[in-house]
Amino acid sequence: MNQYHNPDSATIQQIVRRPQMDTSTLAAIIGDVFDNIEKRKDEALIEYTERFDKIRLSSLQATSAELVGAEHALPMALKTAIQQAYKNITLFHERQRTESIKIETQPGVMCWQQAVPIDRVGLYIPGGSAPLFSTVLMLAIPAKLAGCSEIVLCSPPNMHGQIHPAILYTAHLCGVTKVIKAGGAQAIAAMSIGTESVPKVDKLFGPGNQYVTAAKQKAFEKGTAIDMPAGPSEVLVFADNTGDPAFIASDLLAQAEHGVDSQVIFATTKLDLIEQVLAEIKQQETQLPRQEMTSIALEHSHAVSFDDVHTAFAFVNEYAPEHLIISADAPDQYVPLIKNAGSVFLGHYTPESAGDYASGTNHTLPTNGHAKAFSGVNLDAFFKKITFQQISDTGLDNLGPTIIQMAEAEQLQAHANAVKIRLNRS
Repeated sequence: MNQYHNPDSATIQQIVRRPQMDTSTLAAIIGDVFDNIEKRKDEALIEYTERFDKIRLSSLQATSAELVGAEHALPMALKTAIQQAYKNITLFHERQRTESIKIETQPGVMCWQQAVPIDRVGLYIPGGSAPLFSTVLMLAIPAKLAGCSEIVLCSPPNMHGQIHPAILYTAHLCGVTKVIKAGGAQAIAAMSIGTESVPKVDKLFGPGNQYVTAAKQKAFEKGTAIDMPAGPSEVLVFADNTGDPAFIASDLLAQAEHGVDSQVIFATTKLDLIEQVLAEIKQQETQLPRQEMTSIALEHSHAVSFDDVHTAFAFVNEYAPEHLIISADAPDQYVPLIKNAGSVFLGHYTPESAGDYASGTNHTLPTNGHAKAFSGVNLDAFFKKITFQQISDTGLDNLGPTIIQMAEAEQLQAHANAVKIRLNRS
């Protein structure tokens, strides 16, 4: 990790810059994928699956027997863990419901907002280097709670044409209506465009590599909504003089093992804590099976010390991390200083892993600094809010002159006439 002490503003801008990949040819590749899927539908999707996943499928959709059978392929301990996570995530998201309230803005003028579920949603679940069945929980549970009529899930199959049983079991548990054996940009294109086997969805959710991320952006350009801009996973750990080096190192390594393009940041107001944390990282990393991956991620990661806590949190907010861990005996004192973060983990015994799996909060979060303006996935992400209004004749008598005055000032006479004609009838 690169080390800094009280960096100036120019250096901070360098530190907060995320690792960049060469995307010069990416747009053309993704454009070709979308064109191919649009022209050849299932046939193209099957060919992409054969090319990238080394299996030629006769059918893209997972059968009911496969979904039910996945339960028998998992050990009871894992099923119990998934069920516990399901319970916590369901409870947290269910409590996010809000009631529609009618507001009489003035006599005879009623306005209200109603949450209506998005009809069809598409969930992308990576299954390459790691089968992210936890993401099924994070996306399918709020989709089901919202009342989405169709929940389509895409995940790449293995070379035997099977999706990991943990993904299938969790999908069945969460009420996913259709599971498609397809991954990568081609799966995003299929859900955006629609094929014989894959319904065209209204909104896309889920993480992925640079190809999946670029495909989601292409889908948005073509009219399919997406959950949020996303990129490689990241964490920032802040510690004061009560931080535990072993805990901090474990949290940094947990994020670094996501991939070589992940980034981890350690910020502290205790200078000598950095060397202790780096020593712990070196020791713990040797025990990890993905050590080669974490080592590369750590090369473009940073440890930064500050003399002043307010300067430290100015840096935290400028970075706007996907995950923010506060490693302190009294973490609540720092909460008022937090302005930008996807999800925050307070105290020594709240590892980011808890939010990734089972505490109840959602792990689909904005990355690459987008936490300055975007929220993570929540129940509202599966609704659109429609506003309603109803005006009585008395209400229009009272409000009409205001509308006419404003419309005529904008030189939109037809707008004014739509009110005048009603007032003349009353």
